[in-house]
Amino acid sequence: MIKYYGFYGDYRMEITTIQLSKELKEKIASFGQKGESYDDILNRIYALAVKEQLREFLMNAEGFIPIEEARKELEKKWPRSK
Repeated sequence: MIKYYGFYGDYRMEITTIQLSKELKEKIASFGQKGESYDDILNRIYALAVKEQLREFLMNAEGFIPIEEARKELEKKWPRSK
């Protein structure tokens, strides 16, 4: 088995091969810009997916209540002295 190591910056990365249908390869290529490699395209798509997952996590309202509702609950439990 022969391993090819491409050089990227100051470190070596192992180059691998994955099998894709021609249809998926064309879909991935449609996200690319002139001169951009599949590695570049997939890295960009991955970075966008990570940002989207973080956004969904931070914006998920499940298990949370609006601040006004929380204030009302708090006031019921510990009313202010007037």
